[in-house]
Amino acid sequence: MRATTLEEHAAFGGRVGYYSHASDACGCDMRFSVFLPPAAVEGARVPTVYWLSGLTCTEDNFTVKAGAYRVAAELGLAVVAPDTSPRGEGVPDDDAYDLGQGAGFYLDATMSPWSQHFNMFSYVTEELLDVVHEDFPVELQNQSVMGHSMGGHGALVIWLKRPGLFRSVSAFSPICAPTEAPWGRKTFLSYLGTDEDAWRAYDASALMRGCGDGSMRPEILIDQGLADAFLDEQLMPSRFKDACAAVGQPLRLRLHEGYDHSYFFISTFVEEHLRHHAKVLQT
Repeated sequence: MRATTLEEHAAFGGRVGYYSHASDACGCDMRFSVFLPPAAVEGARVPTVYWLSGLTCTEDNFTVKAGAYRVAAELGLAVVAPDTSPRGEGVPDDDAYDLGQGAGFYLDATMSPWSQHFNMFSYVTEELLDVVHEDFPVELQNQSVMGHSMGGHGALVIWLKRPGLFRSVSAFSPICAPTEAPWGRKTFLSYLGTDEDAWRAYDASALMRGCGDGSMRPEILIDQGLADAFLDEQLMPSRFKDACAAVGQPLRLRLHEGYDHSYFFISTFVEEHLRHHAKVLQT
């Protein structure tokens, strides 16, 4: 087993655990959580949904706050939630919450001092998958990805940049056009430098416009709260909606009065996201 077990708990007839492993991509120990439904605990291989969390989060936020595991147990889905960035002594950081540790942005950094450790795109799409496939009873290549805010950005970008790796994608309150948003512009400048062509390689709206006819791809599900304080300045779902329309990509963008950016919003609708993925993964 490549991962070290930190703790495990029975939950909904299955098991939720926290694990760590030495990461070559990030140059440090990385942590992640895994929920296994009852069928997997009994030895069957099951499909997997990967959850990517937002700024300041760890592998624990989704596990504790989302209320997702009852439904995942019912649907027979494993759920994997990695940390959002490399951490630890020797890993560069910044005093601001939106740069450095806790703010990996699911990209591969090219600028010093970040490039040695901040390679979350490669970590999620290659190394983490290898560890999970090796250590847990999951079906190879039968996996989906979803996320929130920075993690919603990561989920959309990964799905677009690695077609076929994840069978479906969904997001809560994703950063849809980071090249236009203060969060994205700040981190892209620090991690990727001044070349804005390099930025667009991690912008879901730009990627969607360049990915060709999307009419045969699975529908994307996005939920966005209209009371979200970050909606207009940082998230810009209308940019992604326009990009999907331009290439014929099916998109279900649901706007919810009164809901904000919090896990109260996520926990309200997470069941529908898991069912969205199960419909694809179990066919």
